[in-house]
Amino acid sequence: MASAAMSGYGTTAGDDPLQTAVWRLRSRACWADAAALLRPDTAAAALQRAGLLVERCLYTEQGWEEAEDALRTAEALAHGDDERGAAACERGQLAYAATLHGVRDRADEARAALGRAAALIPPGAAARALLDFRRGLLAENLAGSPQAARAAYRRAHAGAAAHADPLLLSFTWRHLAGLALREGELAEARHGFAESLRIREELGYLVGTAPALASLADAETEPEASRLREEAGRLFRLLGGVPTWLARQLTPPAPPAATA
Repeated sequence: MASAAMSGYGTTAGDDPLQTAVWRLRSRACWADAAALLRPDTAAAALQRAGLLVERCLYTEQGWEEAEDALRTAEALAHGDDERGAAACERGQLAYAATLHGVRDRADEARAALGRAAALIPPGAAARALLDFRRGLLAENLAGSPQAARAAYRRAHAGAAAHADPLLLSFTWRHLAGLALREGELAEARHGFAESLRIREELGYLVGTAPALASLADAETEPEASRLREEAGRLFRLLGGVPTWLARQLTPPAPPAATA
Protein backbone atom coordinates (compact mmCIF):
# COMPACT_ATOMS: atom_id res chain seq x y z
CA MET A 1 0.00 0.00 0.00
CA ALA A 2 1.59 3.23 -1.11
CA SER A 3 -1.03 5.74 -0.29
CA ALA A 4 -2.53 7.54 2.68
CA ALA A 5 0.34 9.98 2.98
CA MET A 6 -1.41 13.23 2.20
CA SER A 7 -2.94 15.76 4.58
CA GLY A 8 -5.64 14.21 6.73
CA TYR A 9 -3.72 10.97 7.16
CA GLY A 10 -1.46 11.90 10.03
CA THR A 11 1.57 13.23 8.21
CA THR A 12 0.99 16.99 8.45
CA ALA A 13 0.27 19.42 11.26
CA GLY A 14 -3.40 19.68 12.19
CA ASP A 15 -4.31 16.18 11.08
CA ASP A 16 -6.93 14.07 12.79
CA PRO A 17 -5.34 12.65 15.99
CA LEU A 18 -6.62 9.17 15.12
CA GLN A 19 -4.96 9.30 11.71
CA THR A 20 -1.77 10.62 13.28
CA ALA A 21 -1.72 7.63 15.65
CA VAL A 22 -2.45 5.22 12.79
CA TRP A 23 0.34 6.73 10.70
CA ARG A 24 2.89 6.54 13.51
CA LEU A 25 2.15 2.87 14.10
CA ARG A 26 2.11 2.05 10.40
CA SER A 27 5.40 3.79 9.77
CA ARG A 28 7.01 1.72 12.53
CA ALA A 29 5.80 -1.60 11.12
CA CYS A 30 2.98 -1.95 13.68
CA TRP A 31 0.23 -2.59 11.12
CA ALA A 32 -1.94 -4.78 13.36
CA ASP A 33 -1.89 -2.16 16.12
CA ALA A 34 -2.74 0.56 13.61
CA ALA A 35 -5.61 -1.50 12.18
CA ALA A 36 -6.95 -2.12 15.69
CA LEU A 37 -7.52 1.63 16.09
CA LEU A 38 -9.95 1.67 13.17
CA ARG A 39 -13.55 0.51 13.58
CA PRO A 40 -14.67 -0.96 10.24
CA ASP A 41 -18.19 0.43 10.48
CA THR A 42 -17.88 2.66 7.41
CA ALA A 43 -16.53 1.90 3.96
CA ALA A 44 -13.68 4.40 4.36
CA ALA A 45 -12.52 2.95 7.69
CA ALA A 46 -12.88 -0.62 6.46
CA LEU A 47 -10.86 0.15 3.33
CA GLN A 48 -8.11 1.83 5.30
CA ARG A 49 -7.99 -1.07 7.76
CA ALA A 50 -7.80 -3.58 4.92
CA GLY A 51 -5.05 -1.58 3.26
CA LEU A 52 -2.96 -1.66 6.42
CA LEU A 53 -3.28 -5.43 6.74
CA VAL A 54 -2.54 -5.97 3.05
CA GLU A 55 0.60 -3.87 3.46
CA ARG A 56 1.60 -6.02 6.44
CA CYS A 57 1.43 -9.10 4.20
CA LEU A 58 3.71 -7.49 1.63
CA TYR A 59 6.29 -6.44 4.22
CA THR A 60 6.18 -9.40 6.61
CA GLU A 61 4.81 -12.35 4.56
CA GLN A 62 2.37 -12.95 7.43
CA GLY A 63 -1.24 -12.16 8.32
CA TRP A 64 -2.85 -13.38 5.09
CA GLU A 65 -6.11 -14.56 6.67
CA GLU A 66 -6.58 -11.35 8.64
CA ALA A 67 -6.06 -9.34 5.47
CA GLU A 68 -8.57 -11.49 3.58
CA ASP A 69 -11.16 -11.03 6.33
CA ALA A 70 -10.64 -7.27 6.45
CA LEU A 71 -10.85 -7.05 2.67
CA ARG A 72 -14.12 -8.99 2.55
CA THR A 73 -15.55 -6.56 5.10
CA ALA A 74 -14.42 -3.59 3.02
CA GLU A 75 -15.88 -5.12 -0.14
CA ALA A 76 -19.21 -5.70 1.60
CA LEU A 77 -19.40 -2.07 2.77
CA ALA A 78 -18.32 -0.55 -0.55
CA HIS A 79 -21.18 0.95 -2.54
CA GLY A 80 -20.18 3.70 -4.98
CA ASP A 81 -17.73 3.24 -7.83
CA ASP A 82 -14.95 4.96 -5.87
CA GLU A 83 -15.31 2.59 -2.92
CA ARG A 84 -15.69 -0.50 -5.07
CA GLY A 85 -12.70 0.57 -7.13
CA ALA A 86 -10.58 1.09 -4.02
CA ALA A 87 -11.58 -2.33 -2.68
CA ALA A 88 -10.70 -3.95 -6.01
CA CYS A 89 -7.33 -2.18 -5.92
CA GLU A 90 -6.61 -3.69 -2.49
CA ARG A 91 -7.80 -7.10 -3.71
CA GLY A 92 -5.32 -6.86 -6.56
CA GLN A 93 -2.51 -5.85 -4.23
CA LEU A 94 -3.16 -8.76 -1.87
CA ALA A 95 -3.18 -11.22 -4.78
CA TYR A 96 0.03 -9.64 -6.09
CA ALA A 97 1.73 -9.97 -2.69
CA ALA A 98 0.71 -13.62 -2.37
CA THR A 99 2.12 -14.36 -5.82
CA LEU A 100 5.30 -12.37 -5.28
CA HIS A 101 6.08 -14.16 -2.01
CA GLY A 102 5.26 -17.60 -3.38
CA VAL A 103 2.29 -18.20 -1.07
CA ARG A 104 0.05 -19.05 -4.02
CA ASP A 105 -0.05 -18.08 -7.67
CA ARG A 106 -2.79 -15.47 -7.82
CA ALA A 107 -1.43 -13.47 -10.74
CA ASP A 108 -4.62 -13.83 -12.78
CA GLU A 109 -6.68 -12.66 -9.82
CA ALA A 110 -4.38 -9.67 -9.35
CA ARG A 111 -4.70 -8.64 -13.00
CA ALA A 112 -8.47 -9.06 -12.97
CA ALA A 113 -8.90 -7.08 -9.76
CA LEU A 114 -6.73 -4.20 -10.93
CA GLY A 115 -8.53 -4.23 -14.26
CA ARG A 116 -11.83 -4.00 -12.40
CA ALA A 117 -10.46 -1.09 -10.38
CA ALA A 118 -9.40 0.67 -13.57
CA ALA A 119 -12.95 0.43 -14.88
CA LEU A 120 -14.31 2.01 -11.69
CA ILE A 121 -11.71 4.69 -10.86
CA PRO A 122 -11.71 7.48 -13.46
CA PRO A 123 -8.47 8.91 -14.89
CA GLY A 124 -7.39 11.94 -12.88
CA ALA A 125 -8.89 10.72 -9.61
CA ALA A 126 -6.57 10.65 -6.61
CA ALA A 127 -6.94 6.87 -6.27
CA ARG A 128 -5.89 6.36 -9.90
CA ALA A 129 -2.27 7.14 -9.10
CA LEU A 130 -2.05 4.28 -6.60
CA LEU A 131 -3.76 1.97 -9.09
CA ASP A 132 -1.29 2.91 -11.82
CA PHE A 133 1.60 2.22 -9.46
CA ARG A 134 0.28 -1.21 -8.58
CA ARG A 135 -0.25 -2.04 -12.24
CA GLY A 136 3.38 -1.12 -12.71
CA LEU A 137 4.39 -3.58 -9.99
CA LEU A 138 2.54 -6.36 -11.80
CA ALA A 139 4.15 -5.44 -15.11
CA GLU A 140 7.64 -5.34 -13.63
CA ASN A 141 7.62 -8.23 -11.17
CA LEU A 142 5.06 -10.69 -12.52
CA ALA A 143 4.90 -10.02 -16.26
CA GLY A 144 8.58 -9.15 -16.72
CA SER A 145 7.75 -6.09 -18.82
CA PRO A 146 9.91 -3.13 -17.76
CA GLN A 147 8.58 -0.94 -20.58
CA ALA A 148 4.97 -1.32 -19.43
CA ALA A 149 6.10 -0.88 -15.82
CA ARG A 150 7.88 2.37 -16.62
CA ALA A 151 4.82 3.79 -18.35
CA ALA A 152 2.61 2.87 -15.40
CA TYR A 153 5.08 4.27 -12.85
CA ARG A 154 5.29 7.54 -14.78
CA ARG A 155 1.51 7.88 -14.78
CA ALA A 156 1.49 7.15 -11.06
CA HIS A 157 4.29 9.66 -10.48
CA ALA A 158 2.39 12.41 -12.28
CA GLY A 159 -0.80 11.57 -10.39
CA ALA A 160 0.94 11.53 -7.02
CA ALA A 161 2.46 14.93 -7.74
CA ALA A 162 -0.88 16.34 -8.88
CA HIS A 163 -2.65 15.13 -5.74
CA ALA A 164 0.16 15.95 -3.30
CA ASP A 165 0.78 12.37 -2.18
CA PRO A 166 4.42 12.41 -1.03
CA LEU A 167 4.54 8.81 0.17
CA LEU A 168 3.40 7.49 -3.20
CA LEU A 169 5.97 9.77 -4.83
CA SER A 170 8.65 8.08 -2.75
CA PHE A 171 7.57 4.75 -4.21
CA THR A 172 7.41 5.97 -7.81
CA TRP A 173 10.81 7.65 -7.52
CA ARG A 174 12.30 4.42 -6.17
CA HIS A 175 10.82 2.11 -8.77
CA LEU A 176 11.63 4.38 -11.70
CA ALA A 177 15.17 4.59 -10.33
CA GLY A 178 15.31 0.81 -10.11
CA LEU A 179 14.47 0.52 -13.80
CA ALA A 180 17.10 3.14 -14.61
CA LEU A 181 19.70 1.19 -12.63
CA ARG A 182 18.90 -1.98 -14.57
CA GLU A 183 19.65 -0.06 -17.77
CA GLY A 184 22.94 1.31 -16.44
CA GLU A 185 21.68 4.88 -16.04
CA LEU A 186 23.53 5.48 -12.78
CA ALA A 187 23.00 9.24 -12.47
CA GLU A 188 19.25 8.92 -13.04
CA ALA A 189 19.04 6.00 -10.63
CA ARG A 190 21.02 7.80 -7.94
CA HIS A 191 18.79 10.86 -8.22
CA GLY A 192 15.57 8.85 -7.96
CA PHE A 193 16.75 6.77 -5.03
CA ALA A 194 17.95 9.90 -3.22
CA GLU A 195 14.58 11.60 -3.72
CA SER A 196 12.76 8.54 -2.40
CA LEU A 197 14.98 8.45 0.69
CA ARG A 198 14.57 12.19 1.31
CA ILE A 199 10.79 11.99 1.23
CA ARG A 200 10.63 8.96 3.52
CA GLU A 201 12.94 10.57 6.05
CA GLU A 202 10.88 13.77 5.98
CA LEU A 203 7.64 11.81 6.51
CA GLY A 204 9.14 9.63 9.23
CA TYR A 205 8.28 6.50 7.23
CA LEU A 206 10.74 4.37 9.16
CA VAL A 207 9.72 0.99 7.71
CA GLY A 208 10.41 2.30 4.22
CA THR A 209 13.68 4.04 5.04
CA ALA A 210 15.85 0.92 5.18
CA PRO A 211 14.78 -0.21 1.66
CA ALA A 212 15.43 3.31 0.39
CA LEU A 213 18.92 3.32 1.90
CA ALA A 214 19.71 -0.11 0.44
CA SER A 215 18.49 0.92 -3.01
CA LEU A 216 20.60 4.07 -2.99
CA ALA A 217 23.59 1.95 -1.94
CA ASP A 218 23.15 -0.12 -5.10
CA ALA A 219 23.73 3.02 -7.18
CA GLU A 220 26.63 4.40 -5.14
CA THR A 221 30.33 3.65 -5.09
CA GLU A 222 32.45 2.70 -2.10
CA PRO A 223 32.79 3.68 0.69
CA GLU A 224 29.38 5.40 0.52
CA ALA A 225 27.64 2.21 -0.60
CA SER A 226 28.84 0.30 2.47
CA ARG A 227 27.87 3.15 4.80
CA LEU A 228 24.34 3.21 3.38
CA ARG A 229 23.97 -0.57 3.67
CA GLU A 230 25.18 -0.50 7.26
CA GLU A 231 22.57 2.13 8.12
CA ALA A 232 19.90 0.12 6.31
CA GLY A 233 20.90 -2.97 8.25
CA ARG A 234 20.67 -1.11 11.54
CA LEU A 235 17.12 0.02 10.81
CA PHE A 236 16.20 -3.42 9.49
CA ARG A 237 17.27 -5.03 12.76
CA LEU A 238 15.60 -2.28 14.79
CA LEU A 239 12.27 -3.17 13.17
CA GLY A 240 12.71 -6.88 13.80
CA GLY A 241 13.72 -7.91 10.29
CA VAL A 242 11.03 -6.03 8.38
CA PRO A 243 10.58 -5.87 5.45
CA THR A 244 11.49 -9.55 5.21
CA TRP A 245 12.62 -9.36 1.59
CA LEU A 246 15.27 -6.76 2.42
CA ALA A 247 17.45 -9.43 4.06
CA ARG A 248 18.43 -10.74 0.62
CA GLN A 249 19.47 -7.29 -0.56
CA LEU A 250 21.55 -6.64 2.55
CA THR A 251 23.38 -9.96 2.40
CA PRO A 252 26.82 -9.43 0.83
CA PRO A 253 27.62 -11.63 -2.15
CA ALA A 254 29.47 -14.82 -1.34
CA PRO A 255 33.20 -14.80 -2.11
CA PRO A 256 34.22 -16.75 -5.19
CA ALA A 257 34.95 -20.42 -4.56
CA ALA A 258 38.59 -21.37 -4.32
CA THR A 259 40.00 -23.27 -7.24
CA ALA A 260 42.34 -26.20 -7.01
